[in-house]
Amino acid sequence: QVQLVESGGGLVQAGGSLRLSCAASGRTFSSYAMGWFRQAPGKEREFVAAISGSGAMIRYADSVKGRFTISRDNAKNTVYLQMNSLKPEDTAVYYCAGTSRFADITTPAYNYWGQGTQVTVSS
Repeated sequence: QVQLVESGGGLVQAGGSLRLSCAASGRTFSSYAMGWFRQAPGKEREFVAAISGSGAMIRYADSVKGRFTISRDNAKNTVYLQMNSLKPEDTAVYYCAGTSRFADITTPAYNYWGQGTQVTVSS
């Protein structure tokens, strides 16, 4: 079992930055690919970014490419999402999640989910 706890959300003005963190329990963290998803009010949860267990493979949604950076520190059992040049449309609850299937970016592929952290970007 893996338990995930996100932190770092908040209110920021458009153009600003935030860094989300996701701390994982368990001794097998490096064996899981980790992803970030987000869900805005009235919308479906959508993929944002994913990173393989070793960190060698990364992928992003087109909407965040060039602005967001996912990384992980396996020694600290933590995955990060650095968000720069934030836009009002980035406003959502952000979730981190774990999977054994890096190539599958659909939500059903992810077995473990955090509770989410709110990110609000004002215009």
